[in-house]
Amino acid sequence: QVQLVESGGGLVQAGGSLRLSCATSGRTFSGYAMGWFRQAPGKEREFVATISWTGGNTMYPDSVKGRFIISRDNAKNTVYLQMNSLKPEDAAVYYCAARRDYSAVVVVGRPWDYWGQGTQVTVSS
Repeated sequence: QVQLVESGGGLVQAGGSLRLSCATSGRTFSGYAMGWFRQAPGKEREFVATISWTGGNTMYPDSVKGRFIISRDNAKNTVYLQMNSLKPEDAAVYYCAARRDYSAVVVVGRPWDYWGQGTQVTVSS
C-alpha cells in the first residue's frame, strides 16, 4: 500500500502562487509515476500534471501549461506542484495520485492506483 498526503492548499488572490506537496509512505517512492488532479464543484476530475518516476518527463494540459510546475524529490518521497499566476478557475480540490510505472513517458489515461485525500485551493478574484 502507498499512502499519499497532500498539503499546501489554501486561499490565495488571483495572480498569486501556492505550492502543494504530496508526501508518500508505505512503499518505495522510486518506480512510481505521480500525478496531480483537481475537481471543482459540479465538474469532473481533471488532470493537472504528471511526472515520470525519474522526473524526466512531465505533462500538463493547456489550461495550466506555463503556470504550473510539477517536480519530485525521490529522497524525500515527495512530489510538488508549484502553481503560479493562479486564476479563479483554478479553484478546486487538488488530489495527488500514484501508480507503479517505469515508463519514460506517463500515459495520463491509464488507471492510477493510489489517491490522496485532497487539499482545497481557493482563488479569490
